[in-house]
Amino acid sequence: MHITEEHRLSFRNEGYFFLENVIPPAQVEGLREECQRYIDRYDAEMEAKGVTVQGINHYKKRYFISRRGLESPTITDFLFSDLMGDICSATLGEDAFLFHEQYVVKFAEVGTKFGWHQDSGYVGHYHRPYLSCWCALDDMSIENGTVSVLPYSAIGMTPDDLYDHEIESGSNDKIGYQGDHPGVPALVPAGSIVVFSSRTFHRSGPNTTSGVRRCYLAQYSAEPIMNREGTGLWGQAVPILEEGQLCRPQV
Repeated sequence: MHITEEHRLSFRNEGYFFLENVIPPAQVEGLREECQRYIDRYDAEMEAKGVTVQGINHYKKRYFISRRGLESPTITDFLFSDLMGDICSATLGEDAFLFHEQYVVKFAEVGTKFGWHQDSGYVGHYHRPYLSCWCALDDMSIENGTVSVLPYSAIGMTPDDLYDHEIESGSNDKIGYQGDHPGVPALVPAGSIVVFSSRTFHRSGPNTTSGVRRCYLAQYSAEPIMNREGTGLWGQAVPILEEGQLCRPQV
């Protein structure tokens, strides 16, 4: 009910669309509370190891806290909600699977940027495009480092193009576009979702405000995505839609 034909066309032709104020306030608050609980746990893990950088996570600066959703009833209820089922149906079709999910957090005044990349660039081999749903848990602005998306037409790419990515020294980020197009910033309120293809280039700036900037990224695929050798799953493959019917896993 939230998704129009205009949204569908934008996704097909440009790789993205915005849905504003679609996550109920109580659900936004629940996702925030779970976010803080996992940040506290992650801090304890890094402190125990005596490190400030682990992969693409930076202590008290930037966090990617992944694959915790199926252990949390609050997050599971969101991941397999009618809303997310509708988005999957409109973009992926009648069959869809939860592929990956993570919190992305930038702390006040020190949260670092994240360069232009395709989410597919992190898989490391060719695969069918999947879906990314970037869910704003705070009001988003340029100042707090919102996400920006790069329309397909801006660089003349097709919906299936997968670019080479290089590791950026110092951040461990993968970068796939070095051009000067500014992209389209998501200046959306908390409870909004930026919906884009895993082939869509996107980036985010540093958080220069005095508040934390939180989002929750839920990703879905039209089919299980396998590793390069084809011997196992690359991520997850938990059904959310089967022949158009919503599935709800037991937690």
